[in-house]
Amino acid sequence: MPRERSDAMDSYVSPIAPGRSYYQDTVERPRHPRLDQRVETDVLVVGGGFTGLSAAIHLARAGVDVTLVEAHRLGDGASGRNGGQMGTGQRIWPGEVEALYGFERSKALFDLAEEAKAHLFEFIAANGIDADLRMGQLSVVHKRSYVPEYRGQVEALKARYGYRSVAFMDAGETAERLGSRRYFGGIRDGGTGHVNPLKLLVGLAHVATASGARIFEETKILSTRRENGRTVAATARGEIRAERILYAVNAYGPGLDKAIDAHVMPIGSFIGATEPLPDSAGVLPGGEACDDSRFVVRYFRKSVDNRLLFGGREAYTSEAGDITRHIRKQIAEVYPHLKGVRLTHAWGGSVGITMQRLPFVRTLSPGVTTIGGFSGHGVMLANFAGRLYAERIVGNRDRLAEFEALDIPSFPGGSRLRAPLLFLAMTWFSLRDKI
Repeated sequence: MPRERSDAMDSYVSPIAPGRSYYQDTVERPRHPRLDQRVETDVLVVGGGFTGLSAAIHLARAGVDVTLVEAHRLGDGASGRNGGQMGTGQRIWPGEVEALYGFERSKALFDLAEEAKAHLFEFIAANGIDADLRMGQLSVVHKRSYVPEYRGQVEALKARYGYRSVAFMDAGETAERLGSRRYFGGIRDGGTGHVNPLKLLVGLAHVATASGARIFEETKILSTRRENGRTVAATARGEIRAERILYAVNAYGPGLDKAIDAHVMPIGSFIGATEPLPDSAGVLPGGEACDDSRFVVRYFRKSVDNRLLFGGREAYTSEAGDITRHIRKQIAEVYPHLKGVRLTHAWGGSVGITMQRLPFVRTLSPGVTTIGGFSGHGVMLANFAGRLYAERIVGNRDRLAEFEALDIPSFPGGSRLRAPLLFLAMTWFSLRDKI
């Protein structure tokens, strides 16, 4: 098993994501070695985020020889830099899934997501992972005309999906729970929660190595070929021969396979962390996380040391711009009394989205699978998808097929026009949010 290298003071700056995250200052992130040898393995996992680490854990625990490689460092991607919110169900409302696939499949996907949530809660507790887990989620309405829709979602979740942990909030209750009068109502969900994602990821990595998985960082797959019924993956200083490959790269898969490029689009998402706030600031006094009804969603929560972690800017080009300025402006729109608040951290990274905002799971060729496109809903779904992949390989059952059967369309425009077309579409939606 590779030995971990540990930095007492981690001053590392990611080469693939702008800014230094607040999370980096809350947990010591062990280092893993680079691959500089030839490795024979049953399963090669490419990508060291939630999906890849979860798959490695459950495969190793089932006695499968598994090797995981990460092109940069564990946590550089969305799994280590995201908003930490879990949510309920799939990324889109159950009614939207119903419109695409009918009630029976929508209910099956909802139940699978609920099992994913329960699995994550149980896994954190069973493995003693200190992930700063806190309960509660508020989904709030930024336009008065959306209030009936949100009230209807509560009724549908209870009556049609058997989910009774939700309640509708009127404007008064919303203002009280948010500490802001910016919104007109919303949904309170007591059955979900939020975490420090990098603490969770570090915990997963510890469990993976303890379970027998080999992990190599700063090890990029340069090419693959088939040889004697196995896949041979070449790196800068070694190679890996594997029976199977899982691409768990989400937004960081361009160039690995045309199908991934066509179906999973990377977009930039940015977060700021304020200095610790006094209790008198009145921000989210119940400790819930929050997301709003904008298409370009704003999402925010408080950390365990009472900072406001606010994500409110998506970018559909590679330019991050001035993260701090944009985030401070949006914080002031929700919490006017925090205008001018100091941000101690501002950071971003790429999130993998799909056209339907549902996961993209495909068998690309014999023995080669890709899992990604969680569209900002990966804290619980990505972890569970890794477990489902392990179940498939071990032969217990194949619930991953529920995701693989989704008819996820490719993004229009081909490789040259895909990003510009998405930028135009998202600009239109952003303008609609303001009307």
